[in-house]
Amino acid sequence: MQRNAPYLATCLLGFTFATLSGCSSFSGSSTQPAPEPVATPAAQQTDIEYADFEPEVLYQLLSAEIAAQRGRYDVTLVNYIQAAKTSNDDGVIERAMRIAQTLNADNAQQQLADLWLEKSPENIQAHRVAAIQAVKRQNLETALFHMEKIMDQGEDADFDSLAAMATQLPPAQQQELLALYLRLAERHPNTPDLEYGIALLMKVTGAPQDALERLDPLLSEHPNFQPAITLKGDLLYQTGQTKAALNYLTTNTRRFPDNRQMGTLYGRILINEQKLQAAQDEFQRLVNRHPNTPGLKLSHALVAIENQQPEIARTELMALIEQGHHFNEAKYYLGRVEEEAGNTELAINHYQSVEDGNYYFPALSRASELQAQAGELDEAINHLQSLRTNSPDQAEKFWLLQINLLIDQNKKSQALTAANTALEEYPKNVEARYARAMLLDANNEPEQAEQDLKTILDIEPASSITLNALGYILIERTGRLQEAQGYIERALALDPDNPAILDSMGWVLFKQGHTMEALDYLSKAWGAYPDPEVSAHYGEALWSIGEQEQARIVWEEGLDNDPDHEVLLETIQRLTNDGSSE
Repeated sequence: MQRNAPYLATCLLGFTFATLSGCSSFSGSSTQPAPEPVATPAAQQTDIEYADFEPEVLYQLLSAEIAAQRGRYDVTLVNYIQAAKTSNDDGVIERAMRIAQTLNADNAQQQLADLWLEKSPENIQAHRVAAIQAVKRQNLETALFHMEKIMDQGEDADFDSLAAMATQLPPAQQQELLALYLRLAERHPNTPDLEYGIALLMKVTGAPQDALERLDPLLSEHPNFQPAITLKGDLLYQTGQTKAALNYLTTNTRRFPDNRQMGTLYGRILINEQKLQAAQDEFQRLVNRHPNTPGLKLSHALVAIENQQPEIARTELMALIEQGHHFNEAKYYLGRVEEEAGNTELAINHYQSVEDGNYYFPALSRASELQAQAGELDEAINHLQSLRTNSPDQAEKFWLLQINLLIDQNKKSQALTAANTALEEYPKNVEARYARAMLLDANNEPEQAEQDLKTILDIEPASSITLNALGYILIERTGRLQEAQGYIERALALDPDNPAILDSMGWVLFKQGHTMEALDYLSKAWGAYPDPEVSAHYGEALWSIGEQEQARIVWEEGLDNDPDHEVLLETIQRLTNDGSSE
């Protein structure tokens, strides 16, 4: 029985290892394959050479694979690590490493890399893993040590990958890594990958002009180094040289038509510059070159939507769905295409087909809005209530959708009832409480609104929106102007360029008689966002100092945006007496 135990384990392993044909795959010393898992006469078994493992190791490996079949991958990894340490076998270490990488188990990867390097100090894969783990631990000198070991063997040290990982580091560590790269470049001059990595780090650390200058000699020496060409195009655009960036990328995307990264960068810059037809042409070219790349199809579809070419968008989005790629995103944008085409029912169906992910709630919101606009508000509310019952872990979000839907449909009484119910269940929900505060204010219940806003500030004291709303309610409803100004000043300190807060600040100063100071804030608010209410405030301040023609101009622009705005109309009627701005 002792003799047959290893063979039995070997046979079982032959069944359970999906990627290995036998135990010889594990052992560096065995010269023959493991026996096939079939019945073998006892007389013949004496001639078989077994894999060079002790029963303890075979048991650990078998336990690992059985755990994997049961979905206990954590147990699989623990057993593989133990087997790797017990056997010190390259094959077991490598397989354990693959499992650790699949599970994103950083500590396990570090242990295995150390073990591997003890046995095989020049092992390239072990050095790569050790370098990555050192970066994650912000032990940058250790990372560079391992990368230099790789480079000394004439292999690609992945300096660019490490530099790209630096975006996840704190600024001080980014600068430290750049300094280490520069020191390494002194020891290894004229190393293209390293020079490219330095330029990439300079971009990451906020020095794009320095990065451009670092790339020039590299590209002079290696004019076909495509990653550096792509980076240069990006840096030209980042430094404000838009025309040069577009010309450079136009030339080089034609020199290297199969480079997806370069073409995608070029297409996105074209979109940013509102050159939508050129962007669509570029993504069409890329799709033709790389027909099996889902991300390019999606980009092509999205730019076609912006370019008002729905048929192209439909074709690409339907292809993505049929191929099983970007399903939820494609369904959401198909909803948009059909909504803009006036196909309301089809749009609702697409939106409601979005199952999860980042597009789920935006899609549900649009579907609910379209149902309400089609006279099916009750159906939309019932659907949200059903979802709330079936998915209680997301009930808060469904409540918010219902409250906002009712507000948008001007059903303020129902919205207030929904907000009250939601807050009974979720009293710390800031969004629902803010919505209720606005509803209470509109319902001439400023004291309750004030209390809700102060409750929010207890939870989020640095909420500039809440501070501003509270200050504005105090101006309009209570006359507590000094207290209101205090809240608005706090909001302005947190968000100094927000036009709504600038308007509030100007309005509270005007109410206190500081008209000239108020005009400074009001003019900035109106210049940034000529909302009808801002127009009303700015126009009134101008009117008060005799600038009546300018006030009329401001009011007219506000009326162009919303001819029925109550605050603006009341201001004009009150100041002009006859109700006309003419």
